Amino acid sequence: MSDFFYLPEEVQKDELASFSRVILAHYFLEVDSIECVSFEYNTTMKVTATDGREFALRININSPRTTENLRAEIAWVQYLEKDGRVRAPKMVSTKDGSYLTEIFHEKSGRTLRSVLYAWIPGVEPDEDEPELIHVEAMGRSMALMHTIATSFELPVDSNLPQLDDVMWWTEDFLLSEKSVLDSDTKSLISKALTIIAAHVAQLFVGEKPIVIHADLHGGNVLWNEDSLSVIDFDDCGIGLPIQDLATAKYYLDTPEQHAAFEKGYSSVMPLPTMTPRDEAVLRLQRRIILLNYLYETSNQAHREIIPEYLEESLSRIRTFLEM
Repeated sequence: MSDFFYLPEEVQKDELASFSRVILAHYFLEVDSIECVSFEYNTTMKVTATDGREFALRININSPRTTENLRAEIAWVQYLEKDGRVRAPKMVSTKDGSYLTEIFHEKSGRTLRSVLYAWIPGVEPDEDEPELIHVEAMGRSMALMHTIATSFELPVDSNLPQLDDVMWWTEDFLLSEKSVLDSDTKSLISKALTIIAAHVAQLFVGEKPIVIHADLHGGNVLWNEDSLSVIDFDDCGIGLPIQDLATAKYYLDTPEQHAAFEKGYSSVMPLPTMTPRDEAVLRLQRRIILLNYLYETSNQAHREIIPEYLEESLSRIRTFLEM
């Protein structure tokens, strides 16, 4: 990993803000100001043009998304935005008519892929204690996306990962030679993943996967004037509605929140059939995928939570294996 990622967070932010001007030179706009508003999995800059227009520039600083993955993601977001039943970001094209820039960033040693959206006003619901009206709206938006996805086709020059793999086709940092875990920990995780892999494979039998968001939670939506906008499609893939539902419920803590989400979903279409065992398997799978991300990411703030997150993950695995 480049020394860039060990620099203080503010230094990294300032450098990426500066690099943003290189990216934005590919668009028809004159930049007045750039402000880093999110520095997590990816980095988002709020860009204000001299004419007052506002934009969100997402820089894929950590994401393993390929060019083909991003073409698919862009096509899906545009399809949603054109359909209009789900409020999705409006993409902004470059001077050459593309919606993606790929520019080498010398200090990180990476080619950074970026997309530009029109700014969406609103606030993120509280991730720990979201209001039930927000949760219900998320459920409704998910069901609408599932409805819309049945008529969507990927462009020929694009692809998305099919989420039938136990790690969703992300690089394995838990059990591979890159792992820093001890043998007992790896053995425990391996036992859980073996069970999860078999269960997921069975879920896909006879099903027709669709594009799913795969990471719908309070941090990936915006609430404004009694309406919800869905953002951050960086985890979207070809999967089953049941996977989307279980992943969203992973982030919800109370029966009331679960009920609100399901109420919103079922206001659009029937809930996908999900047994308690299905939900336990898919929720644990999400936990392990997030654990793997912590060992993969260059975000130092996220890596600092590894000890606590690992301990809780192992506790949940042990409980799962005893079920």
